[in-house]
Amino acid sequence: MFMRTPSERFEASITKDNLWIYILTLLKKKELYAYELNGKIEKEFKFSPGNVTAYIVLQRLKGEGYVKAAYRKKDGGPQRHYYSITEKGLAELKKAKAIYRKYARMF
Repeated sequence: MFMRTPSERFEASITKDNLWIYILTLLKKKELYAYELNGKIEKEFKFSPGNVTAYIVLQRLKGEGYVKAAYRKKDGGPQRHYYSITEKGLAELKKAKAIYRKYARMF
């Protein structure tokens, strides 16, 4: 039976288990369409979420009002849903960053 080490569990809890923080952070910088998310997460944060996981989290964030979507064409490409962070999303991201800072001081 494979068991993750405590440090592996900790890393998962601050990355994949809280993917919403990374999605909101990216959307704070610029609007994105869903297909871009995994690549941006890998490039910016150096971990890879599951192929479908980012889409599921994005839809939950949208349903709860943390992000909004607009269907449009950009740079001559096909029409896509572009997502952006809302004021509610910005407020939640600010709370999350404060929590991280609070616990990071332990180390």
